[in-house]
Amino acid sequence: MLLGYGHDDRSCSYSSLRAQLALSEPPARTALTILVDKEEIGSVGATGMQSRFFENVVAELLALTGHGDGTLALRRCLMGSNMLSSDVSAGFDPSFASAFEPKNSAYLGRGLTFNKYTGARGKAGSNDADAEYMARIRACMDAHDVAWQTAELGKVDQGGGGTIAYILAGYGIHVIDCGVPVLSMHAPWEVISKADLYEAYRGYQAFLTM
Repeated sequence: MLLGYGHDDRSCSYSSLRAQLALSEPPARTALTILVDKEEIGSVGATGMQSRFFENVVAELLALTGHGDGTLALRRCLMGSNMLSSDVSAGFDPSFASAFEPKNSAYLGRGLTFNKYTGARGKAGSNDADAEYMARIRACMDAHDVAWQTAELGKVDQGGGGTIAYILAGYGIHVIDCGVPVLSMHAPWEVISKADLYEAYRGYQAFLTM
């Protein structure tokens, strides 16, 4: 295991960027890795996901590639996009087992974790990935022999958390949360499994070539 500061969310940012840089050939579709901050305080500011940076970049790409420079072209492009929201998940902690649902929790050493939904009190304030998109993601991971698991962020009314996925879903993008399970999330020192970190890297690579 790896003990360190800021695994939430450096572990996912690191593995996402390494996956993008490791692509040996250009993918069939345009692939982007977006690194933003301020997620813990609402994704605000010019470097947060609430800014217009992402859609401005996509608009520039459309204009430069001759696919139109209007609002409609941008909206159609975003609605036709797929995304992984790379964020850590809460790893099952036997010291605080009462805060988890054991049969629907992430476990260290079992691979990349997918959260169909996040939020508080169940799904409140979250994205909720559709079943068809989740099936495509599962098929992609299985085709590349990536170790993966599914989970929720703790027991309803006791756990919960948010990511940037709901912001991207507002554009009509197909998006699901996925990342590395973490113990002692938001503590000065957090714990992850290096096996999960490696599977996250492999999973992000597989997704970029999907």
